[in-house]
Amino acid sequence: MNVLESINVAFRSVKSNTMRSILTMLGIIIGVAAVIAMVAIGQGASASVSSRIQGLGSNLLIVMPGQAKQGGVSMGAGSLDTLTLDDANAIGKQSSIAGVAPDVNKSAQVVYGNQNYSTAIEGSTADYPHVRSANVQNGRFFNKFEVNGQANVAVLGTTVVQNLFGSANANPVGKIIEINQMPFTVVGVLESQGSQGMTNNDDRIIIPITTEMNRLFTIAKIRTIFVSAKSADLMNQAQFDIEATLRAQHNLAPGADDDFTINSQAQILNTAQSVNRVMVALLVGAAAISLIVGGIGIMNIMLVSVTERTREIGIRKAIGATRGIILTQFLIESVMLSVLGGIIGILLGVGVSALMNQTGMMTTTITLTPILYAFFFSMLVGVVFGVYPARKAARLNPIDALRYE
Repeated sequence: MNVLESINVAFRSVKSNTMRSILTMLGIIIGVAAVIAMVAIGQGASASVSSRIQGLGSNLLIVMPGQAKQGGVSMGAGSLDTLTLDDANAIGKQSSIAGVAPDVNKSAQVVYGNQNYSTAIEGSTADYPHVRSANVQNGRFFNKFEVNGQANVAVLGTTVVQNLFGSANANPVGKIIEINQMPFTVVGVLESQGSQGMTNNDDRIIIPITTEMNRLFTIAKIRTIFVSAKSADLMNQAQFDIEATLRAQHNLAPGADDDFTINSQAQILNTAQSVNRVMVALLVGAAAISLIVGGIGIMNIMLVSVTERTREIGIRKAIGATRGIILTQFLIESVMLSVLGGIIGILLGVGVSALMNQTGMMTTTITLTPILYAFFFSMLVGVVFGVYPARKAARLNPIDALRYE
């Protein structure tokens, strides 16, 4: 019996016990489908996070207050209030810096006509559109004279326009809104930037930072300073300049710890991708366990099949079948079960991933590499877990096999 004949016999054997074969393949189907879906979700999430981080701005450095310590224990980045508007202005004077957008943020009630809406009020400078890659859709952004003059001007996100003016396509430029009962003239509307995780970037109002800190609220410290370097080649120089400037501003003695933290866009991106890779590895590992369980199911069924077909094996050996032929036949049956399960699992995994993408549940990216890995791993499972039953069948004594009832 050649290999093609063995494949034909194996196929007939699988087909003659359809329900048992499907139940045997179930573990492989679930495992392969889970691997493909998990990898697709991980790749989609990674691409989405990378796009959003890159969308924060170009050549971006993010300066935050440092870490407070209690009893020698760090309380984490941002647990100090050490940054001021003077710090941001001093950073902006460095030759390697293209723009500085300090940021303060508080929620407030906004009123237009009979509409009353609560949203984030973000204070920044005229460099904001350049530093944060935020384009103006209608009107204009406020300028440095309005920042220095603490003007009551506002630039709205599209979600705010939707909630205050009834439609995201409405043009509110020139209208007067009230923020905490203080009148502000709308001078522009930002292009939609979508959401980042739980944060809706369109649900905010940008006003001059001086107005927010001195007139609308009483805020002394800044939580974040976004800094744009003049070029990618000057990123390291810009970071050095920022460190030197802030240490001088804060009168830090040589050797003293920084009371601020600087993160580059690349560092944030690498951290996000590292976290994502770990999560995907954990999920794929869990799915791989399902494949192993599926392999054990295949081995169990193949052992049952060897027992059921003991007399058949004895007859075939009596008419000349060698150990190798018997071993090959049972091994092909085992691999056929795992491969069929793998193919069904691939179709299921790709279908589920595409469905999640289309319905907007999650962003998924389907590539060929995980499909090939899942397919070959399922085939390997069939080989590994089929060897023992096949060897058991091949080693049967033909006389004992013919006597088996």
